[in-house]
Amino acid sequence: MIDAAAPAGTTESIPGLFNFLDGKASPSLFRNGEVLTHRDAEGNDFDTVGLILDQKELVVGNARTPGDDERKTLQANGFELLDAPLRNENLDFFDNDEVVRDYYAQCCDLVAEETGGQAFAFDHNIRSASGKQSRERTAGGQEVQGPLHLVHGDYTLHSAPQRLRDLALPPTGNDTYRSMLEAGQTLVDPADARRALGDGRFSIINVWRNIRETPVVVHPLALCDGRSIDPQDLVVFEIHYPDRVGENYFVRHSSAHHWYYYPNMTRAEALLIKQWDSAGALARSNGKKPDSADTGAPCTFSCHSAFQDRAAPPDASDRWSIEVRCMVIHA
Repeated sequence: MIDAAAPAGTTESIPGLFNFLDGKASPSLFRNGEVLTHRDAEGNDFDTVGLILDQKELVVGNARTPGDDERKTLQANGFELLDAPLRNENLDFFDNDEVVRDYYAQCCDLVAEETGGQAFAFDHNIRSASGKQSRERTAGGQEVQGPLHLVHGDYTLHSAPQRLRDLALPPTGNDTYRSMLEAGQTLVDPADARRALGDGRFSIINVWRNIRETPVVVHPLALCDGRSIDPQDLVVFEIHYPDRVGENYFVRHSSAHHWYYYPNMTRAEALLIKQWDSAGALARSNGKKPDSADTGAPCTFSCHSAFQDRAAPPDASDRWSIEVRCMVIHA
């Protein structure tokens, strides 16, 4: 793969509207019951507590711009765009079994090549505002989700290692990857998981792709440079499912954040987004203030969000995208 090139007509930066968690919310790296929602089996939220939003207009830099001070990478910034044409141009992204059987393997290969680790795809979502509104479903899968207009990180100090522990157990009925395994088999070898959770290293990387022929114009995805995120910006958001409690980090606005996007992302590109890295300073801090001298550590994750681009044409095609989550066991 090579770095994705800048399309003609892109600009240096654009203004965008973002939703942050209200600045009055108490920073929290661990679950405290202050900001939460209950979610049904279809992924719909109800009975939400403490979710007060703060909308900001921010300048979003063009990460494709030639002459930028540095190319954005997973290691340093928490995200990276690659030229990665589909192996199967006829892939049906709305057939759950076909995605798991065929596309998961391509995502694992992309992530493994970029990280040097062994990658295991374990989950995916398809997102579209119009698809969400019409309650469209994938064959054999769940409802299409809408673009998330809320600045967040997908995993926390608790939920990231817990996800690895879960993948070292036989899958449950909700795990999309279960069709790839024999009865009693685990996606990640338990011994490898124990090593990664101990003195080893693991990361969680999303592979984000536009699945339509037209480039992404509306609801584009923005990414925050992971080096500009401070623990005081983070608030645990608890997601109470019928059978478990998940967590991610919502984010309070800070003027120190540096935001970027890749204009006009195409179907032939793959955006890798770091959701967690156990070698990152925040991940290694266990909730304490990260060591300021630990400058050589990779960033722990990049927070991200869909945003509103006011300059988008009113008749632009809706965004349809897929994101596949991959667990990585590093050598």
